[in-house]
Amino acid sequence: MNKFWGDTSWENVAYVDSRQKHLFGNEIKEKARNETIAEAYRHRLKEVAGFKYVPEPIAMKNSQNAIIYYLFFASPKPVAVNIVKSIFDKYKKRAI
Repeated sequence: MNKFWGDTSWENVAYVDSRQKHLFGNEIKEKARNETIAEAYRHRLKEVAGFKYVPEPIAMKNSQNAIIYYLFFASPKPVAVNIVKSIFDKYKKRAI
């Protein structure tokens, strides 16, 4: 995940502290929601990687409607985003 994200800051997004503690007093870290992680990655594509146009990703689901990954698109050009948004919108409507 460090290579994918670019550093270890993903841990602060992917895991949240809970109020529960382990037997030895350490706090239990719970996994954040997938949507939260995907939105943080989208923000990172814009702010850290410098892509000006990053539309919301599309959740790719399996036959049981479980999200298996998010498909992202990032571009420096606005025309590419319009094309991808159109494709993503068609897929979202079909998947509902």
